[in-house]
Amino acid sequence: MVSHPTPNPLPPYPAFPRGPTRAHGDSGTAIGYIPPVTITAATSLRFEKIRRRFGRLAVLQGVSGAVGPGGMLLVTGPNGSGKSTLLRCLAGLLAPDSGTIEYSEGNGQLDAATRRRRVGVVAPDLAFYEELTVKENLEFFARLRRMSAERGFAVLDRLELPLDRMAGALSSGMRQRLRWAWALLHAPQLLLLDEPFQNFDLPGEKGARQLLSEHLSSGGLAVVANPSSLDFDHVSGHLDLGV
Repeated sequence: MVSHPTPNPLPPYPAFPRGPTRAHGDSGTAIGYIPPVTITAATSLRFEKIRRRFGRLAVLQGVSGAVGPGGMLLVTGPNGSGKSTLLRCLAGLLAPDSGTIEYSEGNGQLDAATRRRRVGVVAPDLAFYEELTVKENLEFFARLRRMSAERGFAVLDRLELPLDRMAGALSSGMRQRLRWAWALLHAPQLLLLDEPFQNFDLPGEKGARQLLSEHLSSGGLAVVANPSSLDFDHVSGHLDLGV
């Protein structure tokens, strides 16, 4: 009988203490501080003539757009107009029937598989393990990426989500906070946000808007899908799928 070696476990990641927003960890860095994303001037997203249909239903019919460092492309349109489908195509989660998607981060264009690993996504259909706590869910996501959960914990501290709350007991607004932590966990250069402020109360929306503003101010890119227009300073382009 041939014996097979046991696979090596995922490497451990450093613990990140939970405490008040003004407290400090062992490194002296304030909990809730999120280091800015490093962006190269060559980072860009461009998509042209994207088409996608589901059976006989044509959802996207030749959609084009582009966004560069520090810019936000706002995609609007009524329900069923293809906003979420477009974001899934850009994230590499769904292949378009035709058209081109070009996303570069300084070392050439990234294929769909690499885009899936590199972009940060906030979407209403992102689910969690209800039998785990917020902390355990985030630690699980971090281990999948083989990285520290520290950045995600900082996001949750900013958004004031208790780490010991069971995911199954989270309100819709609390789930949205956890989605933001998952999206920013790996310091992505490109954020794809599907109704990013959905179900937030006023403090939650204020915190998420600040996170997005900091991402864009550091040179990050974002494509934001929303049923209606958003009042936001960094909007550099607008794509209306309802016309």
